[in-house]
Amino acid sequence: GEFGERAMPLARSYTRRAFTVGIGGPVGTGKTALMLALCQLLRDRFSMAAVTNDIFTREDGDFLLRHGALPAERIRAIETGGCPHAAIREDISMNLQALEELSAQHACELLLIESGGDNLAANFSRELADFIVYIIDVSGGDKIPRKGGPGITQADLLVINKTDLAPAVGADLDIMARDAAKARADGAVEFAQVKHGKGVQEVANHILKALKDATGQSKA
Repeated sequence: GEFGERAMPLARSYTRRAFTVGIGGPVGTGKTALMLALCQLLRDRFSMAAVTNDIFTREDGDFLLRHGALPAERIRAIETGGCPHAAIREDISMNLQALEELSAQHACELLLIESGGDNLAANFSRELADFIVYIIDVSGGDKIPRKGGPGITQADLLVINKTDLAPAVGADLDIMARDAAKARADGAVEFAQVKHGKGVQEVANHILKALKDATGQSKA
């Protein structure tokens, strides 16, 4: 599907569940690192909580705990079993319940949810995510944006991570930028080195603008 044909955010009340940002992408592209970086950047300004999805472990949730992303009671790790994309699209009940519980317990203003690592076909349901970030990296080569898939073409923001590895894998960032722009029409794209803190503020700026547009909430 085209960027212009994507499902738009639902008009909803944020009392039961705070504004929710979904972070998706294939295995190993930097989803959990981005979750951590966003928590570190925004936790002093907003009441936040985070939900992670893994198929059979709680590895991503444990990573956030180990690195002190948020207090332990604000992090929920969900073992989805089976297909991770089903838990963010077809059967979102486990994730929805976790987000609503965290929102109620901590009077949250901002929620982050990370999908289990999956292929290019996975994307969040709008019933679950008000703003969708899809993260790919350069290690798969510069062909990835061309391959498309709903995450690449229809996420609110596409992040191309690990740009520092481009020379090592022979990926051309100009080609990736061109193909991403072609795949997404006027959809936003940011290049990043999340592990080194590069591009994280830019990603946060997109989230904060969407949060303000949706809720009227703005914090300097």
